[in-house]
Amino acid sequence: MTETIRPATAERLERSLLFSPATSARFFAKAQASAADTIIIDIEDAVAPDKKPEGRKRTIEVLGDMDWGRKTMGVRINALDTPWAYRDVVELAEGCPRLDLIMLPKVERHEDVVALATFLGSIERAIGRMNPIAILPIVETARGLTNVEAIVSCSTRVTSATFGPGDFAVSMGNRSPIVGAPDPDYMILTGPDANGVRHGHWNDVWHYARARMATACRAHGVRALDGVFADFKDEEGLRVQSLGAVAMGYEGKALIHPAQVDVVNEVFAPSAKQVEWARGVLDAMAQAQAAGNAAVTFGGAMIDLAHVKQANRILGQLAQIEAANG
Repeated sequence: MTETIRPATAERLERSLLFSPATSARFFAKAQASAADTIIIDIEDAVAPDKKPEGRKRTIEVLGDMDWGRKTMGVRINALDTPWAYRDVVELAEGCPRLDLIMLPKVERHEDVVALATFLGSIERAIGRMNPIAILPIVETARGLTNVEAIVSCSTRVTSATFGPGDFAVSMGNRSPIVGAPDPDYMILTGPDANGVRHGHWNDVWHYARARMATACRAHGVRALDGVFADFKDEEGLRVQSLGAVAMGYEGKALIHPAQVDVVNEVFAPSAKQVEWARGVLDAMAQAQAAGNAAVTFGGAMIDLAHVKQANRILGQLAQIEAANG
């Protein structure tokens, strides 16, 4: 059986995805008041096994009763191989018109996504829902990473995907206690300096995994979202990791605390300097093309049509943010 292809809504602003545990009213209130682009109500890791039905029921009530404005609303359901996933999908899809996406954890093969997409299509046809529910897979195991290209390309419901560093670390046998933070054991030593001292340099233990994830998403037109940075009091660490994610090709980041939202929204939005550069590039190229040239010097460097694409992308991001805030 294959899914009936119906395109999901691709134009979402997803700089910040804030997890909100389905366990307390105060968490929902903080999420509602935050500037996060997307709220993910968590009924997987955040809810104890004996509280799963209660957490699901509360999630449905909150999605229907609270005013979430323009935020994208999602729910992280339980993995498909658990006893709770079936009721999660049925009750959420049937009872939540405000639900925009389902975050699917522990995705290890594309068949997981296709199965959920097929099931959602059947439910939507049965209840007459016209706007399809998107699927946001979390790639968070070694097996999932080996199959990431198929996972992100198997359904038009997948418009974004995220890397899960916590469970990925477990999958790889890593022993670092802080999810998303650098691992001091993953380092190299320099040779001795003039004083005979060797210096250690930390590396990003998950660089390969994050780079492969971002590349697979870019190759298939899917938005890559970086995983959480668990130390919510380390604003500088969050900022630096987020800047690295932008440079790697990610377009947003999952968050565990409202205090992280403003930093991530800022980093994943074009800076004033980048916007100024983009506008200058387009002006310079317009003048060059009017004179019959395909390249021109701007800001001390040669620019061409590749820079025009980059500039248009920056200004497109800015326009999307302004539309969402307006």
